[in-house]
Amino acid sequence: MKTISSVVEHYIKKKPFLQSALAQGIINLTSLSRIVKPEIESELGKDIRNGAIVMALKRLSDDLEFRATHKILKVLKNIGEITVRSSLTDYTFLASDKILVHQAKLLEEINDNQDVFYTSSRGVNEINIVISNVMDATVQKLFKDEKCTQKAENLSSITVKLPAENVSVPGIYYFIFQRLAWEGIVLYEVISTTNEFTILVNDEQVDIAFKTIKDLKTL
Repeated sequence: MKTISSVVEHYIKKKPFLQSALAQGIINLTSLSRIVKPEIESELGKDIRNGAIVMALKRLSDDLEFRATHKILKVLKNIGEITVRSSLTDYTFLASDKILVHQAKLLEEINDNQDVFYTSSRGVNEINIVISNVMDATVQKLFKDEKCTQKAENLSSITVKLPAENVSVPGIYYFIFQRLAWEGIVLYEVISTTNEFTILVNDEQVDIAFKTIKDLKTL
C-alpha cells in the first residue's frame, strides 16, 4: 500500500540534485511541499494536506544526508592520481572544412615533444584546443587562416583519475563541481573521458582548486 512517506521518498530519490540540497538543509520544506503536492496527490489518487507532506520530508531528511552521499563519497575516496600542469593556453576556433587538417599537423608537431600538454574537444560549431604555451607560435602558424574566437593564457589544468564505478553513480560530477563553485573557482574548460576529467583554471586559483579536489578523498 502506498503511503505519503513512500511516495514522497520515491519522488525525491528520482531527483539527485534535490536530494542533495534537501540533505544539506538548504530547502524550505513548506515551499517544496507546495511544489511536489500535485504529483503526490496524483500518485495517491486523493487530496493531501501540505502539512502531511512537510512531515514526510522532515522524516526523510533525518537520514537523507548519509543516503544521498554515501555512494558518491565511496567513489571519491577511491580517486586516483591528480595531475597538475601549468603554463597552458586555451584556444577556441570556429569549425571549418580545413581545421581538422591543421589539427593533424599540430599533432605531428606534438609527437616530437612528449613533454607538451595537449587536449582537444569538438562541439557542433567550434573546436577547443588546450596546449602548453611553448607551442603558441606553432598553433598561431598552423591555424592562421582559422577564426579564433577566444584565447586565454596563464592557465593550469588539473586532471583527476576516477574509479571505474563513477559511470554508475549519479551526482559524481555535480558533487565535485558544487564544491569548486563554493570556493569561487572559475572553470575555463571541463574535458572528460570515461574515467578521467580535466578542468582548466586560472594559475591564481590552481592551488585552491587542487586542495578542494584532494580533500574530497577525506570526506
